[in-house]
Amino acid sequence: MLKWAIIFFLVSLVAGYFGFGGVASGTRTIAKVLFFLAITIFLVVLVFGVLLGTLVF
Repeated sequence: MLKWAIIFFLVSLVAGYFGFGGVASGTRTIAKVLFFLAITIFLVVLVFGVLLGTLVF
């Protein structure tokens, strides 16, 4: 998921450079959502791993 956030961020940078403001804005929003979703999932798995004392996966 973090990989997709980075890809959308790079697309946003390229679109912004070439003057496609709407595309840049949309991909930036998608990248932000995916990034924070990935961070949230990571923290939840980390907390459950610490609380259970074992690996979750």
